[in-house]
Amino acid sequence: MAEARTESWTGKRIVVSPVEVTNFLGSIPLLQQLPGTSIQKIAEVVEPLQFGKGEVLLREGTPEDGLYFLWKGEVEVSIPNSMGSHTLGLLKSGDYFGYASAELIKNLNKSDVTAISEVICFVLRNENAHLLSSVSIWAQQPDESEVALLERILELETLEVDLYKGYTKPDYPSFGGNVYGGQLLGQALAAASKSVDPALLVHSLHAYFLLTGDERMPIIYKVERTRNGHTFATRQVSAIQKGRVIFTMYASFQRSMEGFEHQESMPNVPTPDQLLSQDELRKRYFSDPRIPLKKREKWAGGKPTKSSPLDVKEVDPIDEVSKEALPPWQSVWMKSKGKLTDDPALHRCAAVYASDWTFLATAKRPHRTVPIQLLSLDHSMWFHKPFRADEWLLFVQSSPRASNGRGSVYGHFFNQNGELVMSASQEGLMRKLQKSDRSVAKSKL
Repeated sequence: MAEARTESWTGKRIVVSPVEVTNFLGSIPLLQQLPGTSIQKIAEVVEPLQFGKGEVLLREGTPEDGLYFLWKGEVEVSIPNSMGSHTLGLLKSGDYFGYASAELIKNLNKSDVTAISEVICFVLRNENAHLLSSVSIWAQQPDESEVALLERILELETLEVDLYKGYTKPDYPSFGGNVYGGQLLGQALAAASKSVDPALLVHSLHAYFLLTGDERMPIIYKVERTRNGHTFATRQVSAIQKGRVIFTMYASFQRSMEGFEHQESMPNVPTPDQLLSQDELRKRYFSDPRIPLKKREKWAGGKPTKSSPLDVKEVDPIDEVSKEALPPWQSVWMKSKGKLTDDPALHRCAAVYASDWTFLATAKRPHRTVPIQLLSLDHSMWFHKPFRADEWLLFVQSSPRASNGRGSVYGHFFNQNGELVMSASQEGLMRKLQKSDRSVAKSKL
């Protein structure tokens, strides 16, 4: 190859269909960690360049001029020396090399990169390097005060490709020192979503809660790329604390497609503006004459509760004073407090977080005379059509059966237009709470 490296080459600019560019860039792990809107912008500005066999794409000692994404063909990476060159390796389709930087002072290329067949690359030049950073859930926010709490909860720190770290910060909801189950679900789906083409969105997930999470410790999320396809992709995510897997999820992603449609009808219930919020319901107990005055004064003067990331309005709220048994079903309107970034993947992660908020408690309604310990065991969801998690969704929940120390619950999410957008199911531990249990780990719910 040494005799072919007699001059620098810039490549021949060619025309490639925007769909092909977007589909290819969406398969690059480095870019999958960005929102779909960022990848679309990158696809619009990259230069499609064609190089012939033996042409030099990058020459050692020249300034770095961009990030090259190798679409077709193979290139050789080598270091020139007195004997000719020393080959470091070969790069194939899907690999990338070079560097795009907005800094005025450029680094120098450390090696030669030479085409060993006809090659086509998409090149992101330095002036567009800012597109590799993003202000959204998938990257650190410059001003978190303007970001919805739920979006901050779902934010992950990238350790390396397919390895992330999540936190339970002091202002995040937790339960008895345990990590809230919906946080594990939402953060795990966020990790999985950062490993697929943004054109593919989650259509189903199945998760198991293996051990309770410790809110004082970070959570490591490890993603395994089980299957990659044009229409479907599958990911497995393990959540790890203290070297042990505490939670595991399988998630399947699908490219949008046309198909047959039918759905159940949404039940006729009051609209959100006709119902009280959970905070408003709680304050009503401060003046409820059925509750002793001293207890009401203690509640009213107690420590303020953590801010909830969700707006929740119950259609048939429980009377906390009465211990009357209730039917095993309930309907709840819910949405994120604050507007979320316009990223469909984020809205699905947010809805997964919310789905665990009231779900298993549905199985407890017929047994209100007995103190019950609840703990999520597994959780499944199916996503039927696009929605926004910062707009009201009606979560219709029912528990058809409780037995053998477990309760099962099923639910459907409808938007305000009556469209069925998601379905869910969960099973949880459900047993009488003994006095000796009250000092140990409590339910996530």
